[in-house]
Amino acid sequence: MAVQITKECISCEACAPECPVAAILEDGNDKNPKDGIFYVKPESCVECVDHADAPRCAEACPTVGAIVWDMPYTIDFNTYYSTRNSDGIYKIREHKSKGLMLPEVKSQKFKPEITMADREAHSNVSDF
Repeated sequence: MAVQITKECISCEACAPECPVAAILEDGNDKNPKDGIFYVKPESCVECVDHADAPRCAEACPTVGAIVWDMPYTIDFNTYYSTRNSDGIYKIREHKSKGLMLPEVKSQKFKPEITMADREAHSNVSDF
């Protein structure tokens, strides 16, 4: 996933059109497990690697703390995403033939310069 939208989100719709991979779902979308806020599909987010120097969603967001770092969507964090999907925190897409699109099925690009400490603390993306 790489980035996550928090309860600080005001659903202003500024972030979604900025996402180059259409990873952001609006409030009320059937695939959005969050109530009242937008949601980043973890299996789709690429932290704007190869698209921009920083995540475009965070640059567009007017609310401090609404978009934070999350763990990279890589095989190393397969259990993290699987557990959080089971707990309803994420709603990872299920492919008809490949099954749940966890990192073990398809990893995503991420910014290695973001420290694990910052990711674990869910630091504000706009601070970087």
